[in-house]
Amino acid sequence: MERNPFVLNFGKVPKQYISREFLIDEIVQDMTEDDSQNNCFMLTGTRGSGKTVTMTAIEQKISESDDWIVVRLNAERNMLESLVAKLYDSREFMTKFVDANLNLSKFGIGLNISTKSPVADIESALELLIKEIKRKKKKLLVSVDEVSDTVYMREFVSSFQILIRENLPVFLLMAGLYENISDLKDEKNLTFLYRTPQYEMEPLNLTLIADRYSTLFGISREKAMDMAIITKGYPFAYQALGKYIWDEKDHEITDSVMLKFDDALSHYVYKKMWSELSEKDKWFMSFIVKKESMPVSELLEITGQKKNEFSQYRERLRDKGLIDVSARGIIKYKLPRFDTFVNNMQMEI
Repeated sequence: MERNPFVLNFGKVPKQYISREFLIDEIVQDMTEDDSQNNCFMLTGTRGSGKTVTMTAIEQKISESDDWIVVRLNAERNMLESLVAKLYDSREFMTKFVDANLNLSKFGIGLNISTKSPVADIESALELLIKEIKRKKKKLLVSVDEVSDTVYMREFVSSFQILIRENLPVFLLMAGLYENISDLKDEKNLTFLYRTPQYEMEPLNLTLIADRYSTLFGISREKAMDMAIITKGYPFAYQALGKYIWDEKDHEITDSVMLKFDDALSHYVYKKMWSELSEKDKWFMSFIVKKESMPVSELLEITGQKKNEFSQYRERLRDKGLIDVSARGIIKYKLPRFDTFVNNMQMEI
């Protein structure tokens, strides 16, 4: 039997996934232009919206050119030290440069050059390394997934801002949840991030999802579109529904498929999202999910709330990717089967 091409693992590029080619090409083109106007890029979205997969695709495209060095960093570790260490290992010319010019023994990097004093400031060492990259006519892309407002992240972004001012060929690609990116941008000395291009992981095109399902399952476009509509274009839902329909003998939407689908959404994504909401957030969502689309005036009427009382929760739920308020005066829940999940959570109380 052919192996199921759909996966539920976060961060792993599935065998069957729908690439955001337009977005990827736009960012890659901006980075690689000789007169690039941006050195920093941000991908935001909810869990399961495809941030990591999109970031990986950008890294791979950039890596195809020998003119680039690509380094991935962890926001929970000392990012400046990690970057210097990874640059040392990245290219032969970088290793030779460090061993001949910099005593980084304090950080456990390279040879201990007795004729040179150990470097005390890792930021200064990093600047020297990137100047060498520039001298070699190369560029550096640093990527950080799961961005959060950590001490290391703030320190690194502050240093990155200085490197940009020095006109050095360094680029930063970050991916994170809405609220984490927002918290970082709000830091006192990092407001320049507000000028950084931010790309939201919009829902996948339903026609593309239907076309993929139709081809893989050998079913009509009409049936495939019914499946696509269930996913609401949410990438994790596309994978989950595909996985369980693939395992179904006739590739049909059955009660068993929907039970497994709901369980996967709940277990892998929704319960974590729900745990991060305030009690008032949850209370509003319990009313919002009663309809696919609801006038804000109706929501205020049934909840007995005033417009100004709801506004802060509206913004919070929007920024968490749970509601769509793009249409004036209308509110919709964005995630597939979230109404079923909320109803089940209320029954457990």
